[in-house]
Amino acid sequence: MEKILDRFLRYVSIDTQSCEESETQPSTEKQFNLLRVLLSDLKAMGVEADLDEFGYVMGRIPANVQGNIPKLGFIAHVDTSPDASGADIKPQIIDNYDGGDIALKGVDGLFLKPSEFPELLDHKGETLVTTDGTTLLGADDKAGVAEIMDAVQYVVSHPEFKHGEIRIAFTPDEEIGRGVAKFDVKKFDADYGYTMDGGEVGELEFENFNAAAASVHIQGRNVHPGYAKGKMLNAIRIGMEFNGLLPADQKPEYTEGYEGFFHLINFNGTVEEADFSYIIRDHDMAKYEQKKEFIKECARVINERYGEGVASVEVKHQYYNMRKQVEPHYHIVEKAIKAMEMEGIKPKVQPIRGGTDGANLSFMGLPCPNIFAGGLNFHGKMEFVSLQSMEKAAKVILNLLSLFASEAV
Repeated sequence: MEKILDRFLRYVSIDTQSCEESETQPSTEKQFNLLRVLLSDLKAMGVEADLDEFGYVMGRIPANVQGNIPKLGFIAHVDTSPDASGADIKPQIIDNYDGGDIALKGVDGLFLKPSEFPELLDHKGETLVTTDGTTLLGADDKAGVAEIMDAVQYVVSHPEFKHGEIRIAFTPDEEIGRGVAKFDVKKFDADYGYTMDGGEVGELEFENFNAAAASVHIQGRNVHPGYAKGKMLNAIRIGMEFNGLLPADQKPEYTEGYEGFFHLINFNGTVEEADFSYIIRDHDMAKYEQKKEFIKECARVINERYGEGVASVEVKHQYYNMRKQVEPHYHIVEKAIKAMEMEGIKPKVQPIRGGTDGANLSFMGLPCPNIFAGGLNFHGKMEFVSLQSMEKAAKVILNLLSLFASEAV
């Protein structure tokens, strides 16, 4: 019987960073290193499971009670964000956290501070796992992976625990928006799903951003600066001008709740040519479409100023808001609320200011709300997770299974 903390630490030790530039599925071969471990772990527990060529581990546990019980699927992704290194992670374990600053010992003078991250104080007295300041931690979403596996371990080792049919899935490439691009919903064979991919304890989401990615190319003209008057087109500067056309108040650092944004995530350029990468997000479909059109209009403005073809924009849709797919099955949200309340958790039903595999799965015919996994400050060196939060998430999974089984007819 492996403890959830030991399992989590074992999983985060494996580098599974995804790569947006890659065109393979999964985007990085190293994701298979963890996927194969998960396949082996499931089989060692007696769970029927397989791993396909696209990087999907699927497991199946038969029901042990009779009746018309919905088949429940629990899903988490194995990849970590390209925003920070996921290699050679050195977790720090803080027992009985006292509410003070936490030194991230891999970088001199770097601290995880409640003055900057006040949510730390919600976890006084708990066991925290942090980074050492040189990498991300990988709680997004290896906390979710560990929680699902912990619940599976409980189910298979307690035959008296009553449940319907259970489906398990671990996916690659969620962080780059391609997590379920080749996911076989029919093979998975679940009636409803839950992704374990949220943040703080109590979070429950069934609506998310509509999402697109925009690639902006600026074609400049390089001329020796001593003779550049009236001739040079500096692609870097023009790109900055392009960026300045976007609404100043619609950036992630100025928005919250249902407010959408344009987010510049990458730049590479010279005087001759420059490339800017953006993500576009909004919960409201009409505003989402307006944002996509607006960034194209910015290119038209630049071309009017500097000449046709100087600026070009390619916008690619990533995923839609899953609310309209989940809301007709709202009882699965209500079940999750009750499952949390059974653990003394106050549910926080809120929109996801991001995306999840559940969004695309919901549009593929598998209604799939998102449940907290317990991690915070994802995608960077300030990431941390509470052991007690992970334990609560695993209990919520078991409570969901019990609630559905108790209504068997």
